[in-house]
Amino acid sequence: MPEVKLFSCTASHELAKEIAFHFDAPLGDKSLARFSDGEMQPIINESIRGAFTFFIQSTCQPHDNLVELLLWIDTAKRASAGYITAVIPYFGYARQDRKDKPRVPISAKLIANMLTAAGADRIMTMDLHADQVQGFFDIPVDHLRSEAIYMPYLESQDLSNTIFASPDVGGVKRARVYAKQLGCELVICDKYRTKANEVASMTVIGDVSGADVVLVDDLVDTAGTLCKAADALMEKGAKSVRAICTHPVLSGKAHENIEKSMLSELIVCDTIPLHQKSKKIKVLSTAKLFSRAIRNTVEHKSIAALFVGQ
Repeated sequence: MPEVKLFSCTASHELAKEIAFHFDAPLGDKSLARFSDGEMQPIINESIRGAFTFFIQSTCQPHDNLVELLLWIDTAKRASAGYITAVIPYFGYARQDRKDKPRVPISAKLIANMLTAAGADRIMTMDLHADQVQGFFDIPVDHLRSEAIYMPYLESQDLSNTIFASPDVGGVKRARVYAKQLGCELVICDKYRTKANEVASMTVIGDVSGADVVLVDDLVDTAGTLCKAADALMEKGAKSVRAICTHPVLSGKAHENIEKSMLSELIVCDTIPLHQKSKKIKVLSTAKLFSRAIRNTVEHKSIAALFVGQ
């Protein structure tokens, strides 16, 4: 196998350590110097000439973390790395993937351009907010699916009384994958927003009487949508409501909203580190999946083999 160098960045250090453990390789030697005004200067302390080089960094709280990732990519390019992959478990700005009103940016496209301009040869990420974000890149994108993590977990549970639900119309495709794979019914929660991060109303489309409902979404931010969906489902007669959301952004009053909500459990992945614990939140590791994807990339094997149903 060609020489492989794995580097952890600030936002994903713990996940990077787990990925390196499953990959059976040490993390690369590097340091990050900072000037007094916060300006960053990345330094790679070993040769990476000709190597497959991977930088692991989620762009949650995107500003510093995104700039840091761009600087590491540029560092590797100037150090003659053979092939540079940005492993971005959570891709920030992916929600801004279109012009939904006049005079707004398509931020996801801008970030794609920046990563490419910095020198990335490949992007590896998980559960983009919309599949079409892959089309913003002119380099290969490995779009991993959290179904490979959640399906085995759900199959170990009693699903005899389970119905899957999407918290909004846009997430129906995602929820349908689980319902179809596990032989369950599907319902939809139709939400109406007055502005970002604020849900005005929620309508349930489908019968959930006496059912254990599992909400499926790609991320949970303020948890407003999830909590309103859970309340609406319980009002319609659901026996219980829990949720699976890949990326725990959990900003603002998210933890408070979850604790006060009708949700019995929120299951998330470790694509974003949790800085506050909750008895209602369960975290599943993505490290083994990312390590296998990295190995398949280096060995020129199929990434699709890692997807559920392939």
